Amino acid sequence: MRRAQLEETVAVAHSPIEQFEIKPLFQMEIAGFDASFTNSSLWMVIVVSFMSLFMVAGMRKSAAVPGRWQSAVEVLYEFVAGMIRDNVGREGKKYFPFIFTLFVFILGLNLAGMLPYSFTATSHIAVNFAMALFVFVGVTLIGFIKNGAGYLRLFAPSGVPLWLLPLIVLIEIISYCTRPISLAVRLFANMLAGHIMMKVFAGFIISLGAAGVAGMVGAVLPFGVTVLLTGLEILVACLQAYVFTILTCIYLNDAMHPGH
Repeated sequence: MRRAQLEETVAVAHSPIEQFEIKPLFQMEIAGFDASFTNSSLWMVIVVSFMSLFMVAGMRKSAAVPGRWQSAVEVLYEFVAGMIRDNVGREGKKYFPFIFTLFVFILGLNLAGMLPYSFTATSHIAVNFAMALFVFVGVTLIGFIKNGAGYLRLFAPSGVPLWLLPLIVLIEIISYCTRPISLAVRLFANMLAGHIMMKVFAGFIISLGAAGVAGMVGAVLPFGVTVLLTGLEILVACLQAYVFTILTCIYLNDAMHPGH
């Protein structure tokens, strides 16, 4: 009985899901709501602080011939600026600060999750949905403020036969309302699945390594897979920040130019 309990405890301790557990660091309650400062909150603060320092310090001594640090900051700046120019146009320039902050924040959280003993905040759908909902509400408000009732043209594409219009409008409304869900789930699913796979193969390495010389030889394969998965996850971390941001730009373009 005790052996079974011990094995169960060990299995739970090495569960690939354990890394996503939110743990309160400081208990806090506001108006009956749990507002505790958690490990997820800590890593968000760390990422915001680090990325802010990275940007400010990189441009502190702006030079005509930039060094590596300044070049890295300028590449990030131009990358996001180009994304806005290509997908929104000149009118989107005034929204650059928000979109740039969004991209850098998600990128920082994704990459921070690759550090040992860190926490991947974007592996939780609540964090992603909060960002996605903010984008959705903001874009919708911009659309109505800029176009008034004309924003509703977004749900009735030009050239659609009249008899088919009610069905198309219904489909467009459903598609529009699911935008924050798709944004949040896409980021959540990619970060969650990748980290679980890395944890599983890392567990194989430990299990085989404890089985003696033969096990150590057998651990070479999962070790190689883990190395490959690590490189892939770094790529996915950057790609998912890009996907979230470019979709935000596309939604913003729809808000500013409905029916185009």
